[in-house]
Parts: sequence; C-alpha cells; structure tokens
Amino acid sequence: MPQLSVVIVATDNEQRTVLQVLVDGTSVASTVHTCASFPLAAADPIMRRVDAAHPDVLLVDIPSDNPAPAMRAVELLHQELPDSAVFAIGSLNQPQIIVNAMRAGAREFIDRPTTTTDLLEAFVRLTTAQRRVQKEGPRGKVFSVVNAKGGSGSTTVAVNLALALQSAFGHTALIDLAPLGHTALHLNLKPLFTVADATRNLHRMDNSLLESFMTRHGGGLQLLAGTNAPAAIEPSTAEFVRLFDMLVGHYRYVVVDNSSRLDVASRLVANLSEFVLLVACTDVASLWSAARVQQYLGETGNRERVRLVLNRFRKVPGFSEADAENAAGVKLVWRVPNQYFAISSAIDRGSPVMEQSHTEIARCFAGLAQELTRDDVDVKRAAWSLFKTV
Repeated sequence: MPQLSVVIVATDNEQRTVLQVLVDGTSVASTVHTCASFPLAAADPIMRRVDAAHPDVLLVDIPSDNPAPAMRAVELLHQELPDSAVFAIGSLNQPQIIVNAMRAGAREFIDRPTTTTDLLEAFVRLTTAQRRVQKEGPRGKVFSVVNAKGGSGSTTVAVNLALALQSAFGHTALIDLAPLGHTALHLNLKPLFTVADATRNLHRMDNSLLESFMTRHGGGLQLLAGTNAPAAIEPSTAEFVRLFDMLVGHYRYVVVDNSSRLDVASRLVANLSEFVLLVACTDVASLWSAARVQQYLGETGNRERVRLVLNRFRKVPGFSEADAENAAGVKLVWRVPNQYFAISSAIDRGSPVMEQSHTEIARCFAGLAQELTRDDVDVKRAAWSLFKTV
C-alpha cells in the first residue's frame, strides 16, 4: 500500500495533535500539513496552503457544538480538491451530522475519539476502492419505499419497482429494512444472508464481499434480504451510512423497502434517498397516517424528497387526486391500479406481477421506474402513461 499524504484541519489544538500522532502511527500515511482554522473560500490562504501540500486525504474535525463551519469546509475542500478524499471526524451519536457531512462530500465519517485502527481501515478502503469507484462513473441513486400504515403495499411497490429498474437498466439492488422482511417471499427466494450479516462485516467489506451477501433473482435483481426474526440489536446509524455508501458505489439503482419501519435509521436512509415513496390508499385512515409519516420524515429535512404513491387506486366520485395530496401533504407521483386479487395471488406464488410483462399492472410499475429516472441523461421516457401524474 502506497504512503498517503494527509492534511489535518481541526480548530482544537489537542485534537489536531492527537490526529497527527494517529495518522503517523498507521505507518501507511503521514501528515504533511495541519490547519488550525477552517478555509472560508477558494482564494483563502488556508486553501492555497492545503492545495500546495497535494494531499491524498483531508481529515476534517467536526466540533459537536458548532458543526456548521466544518461542514462548509468539507464542501469547499471537496469542490476545490476533487482528487483528495475528505474524511470527517465526529460523533456517531449525531446521525444528522453524519448525513450532512456525506452530502457535503465526505467519503468517510470516523468516530471520535479516533483510534489508529479506525484510520488504518479507512486508508485501506480508500486505496482499494477509490479509483475503482471513480472509473465506474456516477454513484447510484436510492429510492426508499415506506408504508403510510401497515398493509398499504410498500413491499409490493418496492419489489416490482426494483424488478422494473433491473429490467430496464440493470445493476439494481433491493434492500429489505423492514422490521420483519417479506421481500424474499415475494420473490420466492431463500436467502443465506441478511442485512444483519452485511452490517456485522462492514469492517472488511468490499464489492466482492458485498455481492456474496446478496441473493440473486432470476432476472438479475440482487436482494439484500431482511431479517426473518425481530432483531435484538439494530445496526447503528453509522453502520447504515457505511453500508449505503458501499451500495451506491456498486449499484446503479438501490430500492429500499422500509415497510412500516419508522425510526432514526429509516429517516437516515430517507436522507440518503433521491426520492422517498410514501405508499397510501385513498381511505381516510391511510391518508391521515401518510400526513403523520411525512411530518416525521420531514423533521430532518426530507420533506422535499417525499412523494405520494396511491396504491389500489380507483376513481371515487367527489374525491380527486388533489384531495389526496392535500390530505397527505405530499405531492402525488404515481397511481397503482386496484388489482388486489392479481397482486395477492402473485405474492402467494412468489411470482411478482412485473414478471407478467404484458399486463396493465406490470406496465404500471415499468412506468413508475421510468418516471423516477426520467431526469437521468441516458434514460428514455416511458411510452405508457395511463397512470402518470403530470
């Protein structure tokens, strides 16, 4: 492994000294420059000195009491020094800071107090994966699916959306984060591994190991199955961040079935998502619940990503789609027709409706996949638009 050059940016003198000792103690990296304040602009003298050091890695310490200047520094360093990897150092007990750091451009988020082992593992991941990920092109997109209330159909939507994306574009993964996973039943698969196995092995995870935890469906879709028993210990939010960082670096599209899971982890995944599909029916209880779910997800800044999917949809005299939007407080993106018996039978057989390629319901999910990807430059528009929202 080649020697890495590291620049440390930390306003706390003691933390800056500790990080330098830890970096040099890895034996695979050395500190070439330290900064006692955060850069403020591209023309900042601090930025010029950092640039002159030609660092492979930028370690940015994020104070818990005032993270905003550090976040701006992460974003600035990422923009101005795209060939350098930004590693954020902070507390894993603040999941929103983790998400904000990743959005700003941090490649890794390392816990404080930091150890030499933590840094060494991060440096190893960088040297083995960074160039390969860059060659693969843009990072993948995440689509989360969540129920407005139990039984609304999020698993059906997630499974068939994932199959539609795989059929149209390939290289799609389906991740089951439900409290009790059902996606494998929908696909008639018997997984050997689950999300829990993947998160327990994140310390040694690479693309090959990640694929070994996936279960492949006949059409090429890869499933990271959910737990088949209620989990005694849930993965930490930091583990979910690291897992999804791996997933979007390896797959073009990642569909997540949250089912009725509403917790810190589901909000974190929502933050990482391109869109959150809130699945509801047109009954009062479902739309009432949808309004509460979108409010919960929106508490951490996800409201603009949430879109309403009306499942088992049929025209109701005196009730319009605008009424549903107003009741749920969410913009409507798609309507899935009311074919309860066809879908129920498909679930019982483990044969998703997307496999019935010439049916209306299959075309509907294909249309949803096209709608969600219509802004991707290499994606063609859907030809079928019966249930499309304009």
